[in-house]
Amino acid sequence: MNILTAILDIGILTFILYKAYELITKTNSMQIIRSAIIIGLIYGIAYVAKLNTLNWILQNITSVLFISIAIVFQPELRKVFLKLGQNEWFSFGNRAKDTSVESVLVAAEELSKLRRGMLVVWMRHSKIDDLKRVGTILNADISAALLVAIFKYDTPLHDGACIIQGKKIFSAGGFLPLSENYEIKKTFGTRHRAALGMASISDAVVLVVSEETGAISLAYDSSLHYDLSMDELRKTLESLLELKRDDKNVKDKIDEHPAII
Repeated sequence: MNILTAILDIGILTFILYKAYELITKTNSMQIIRSAIIIGLIYGIAYVAKLNTLNWILQNITSVLFISIAIVFQPELRKVFLKLGQNEWFSFGNRAKDTSVESVLVAAEELSKLRRGMLVVWMRHSKIDDLKRVGTILNADISAALLVAIFKYDTPLHDGACIIQGKKIFSAGGFLPLSENYEIKKTFGTRHRAALGMASISDAVVLVVSEETGAISLAYDSSLHYDLSMDELRKTLESLLELKRDDKNVKDKIDEHPAII
């Protein structure tokens, strides 16, 4: 009985640690971990070396340090808790099976050839009703022709994002929050910054077509994967939105094609 308890204890702890690591890597929060490790090392050295003055200072400003970390790393901490609330640790099986990915990709490929920008957001679990309603509500069936018509011509809707919910284009012409990450390349325009911004505050998946280069990219989990092939786009979207397949070869290609940010 003691052996079974120990195995269960180790198994649960391993699962929690793995999920915590997965959550941290997805939210780019390693800076928080590094800061905590540095503070811990300084405190350990002061304690072992009996540096009484430094020890006294650290003991008296510990609470202030934690508050300072919370202020400095507020965006990263916000992402951690946001992802924690969205995370489905024990979810199994398929999600929505008809997301009309192919229609969006057909439109993206056409607009890429024409060097016309495109921004499409697939909502997953995040509650972003306030963003969803910024724009013109269409509640229309997803079709390549409609998406091309929206983004190909200089209509009032072409500058914003189309937001997809379920099998419908819920709205068009919506403006997304821009990324606050200063490490993003200066060559990226507003669409890429908006895609990364949306992927940073929610679990949405964002497809963006560059007006300058025609490159088609995906933003998700606070990362931007730039200039993906149609095969990579298709299978990655199927994996993220439907979870019907787990194509290791494509995932390996994505890993070899690292996120820009």
